[in-house]
Amino acid sequence: MNGRIEGVLLAAGESRRMGYPKPLLKIGDRTFVEQAAYAMLSAAAGLVVVLGAHAERIRPKVPADPRIRVVENPDYERGQISSLKVAIRSLAPGVDAILVHLADHPTVHPDTFKALVEAYRAPSGRPIMIARHQGRRGHPVLFERSIFAELLGAPDTAGARFVVNADPERVGYIDTGDAGVVLDLDTPADLAAAGLPPPPHDS
Repeated sequence: MNGRIEGVLLAAGESRRMGYPKPLLKIGDRTFVEQAAYAMLSAAAGLVVVLGAHAERIRPKVPADPRIRVVENPDYERGQISSLKVAIRSLAPGVDAILVHLADHPTVHPDTFKALVEAYRAPSGRPIMIARHQGRRGHPVLFERSIFAELLGAPDTAGARFVVNADPERVGYIDTGDAGVVLDLDTPADLAAAGLPPPPHDS
């Protein structure tokens, strides 16, 4: 459990309810995709950013860091698990686990990513590790290489939950005070409730 861990940042969605590409929204001086990428790199050796819808707009905002690779999911309309499959297929053989996160969860603290990795590497670590806040499962989620084949074979309609729920005994949790792990920012109202600026008017 001390091998190489890479991050997978899913940023391929259509952002229909937001009416604007969510990875390009701002938190402080950074876009969501920038904020999430840097937070993940505090705990991961490298990062795969998966783009799909709005790829031509988002790609220039992905940090120009040698640790980051961008891949595109042509089937992004099939859901998040389809993007995760693209990322897994792009990994080098030496990657032992992946730290999976969503671009629309930009408020997760770097220490939360670090804590999840540390919990996985501890003697009590499990092949699947999930961040949890006040009893609610959220993101990030860590998957060991031994789980990759199941993720690749999971139905697109069921998503990664299909694999997570298959065997509770192999799932571990870290309980965190970081509310960002369960903060879904899907609509302009969600942004307002989180104290973040509204989406720009252009689409």
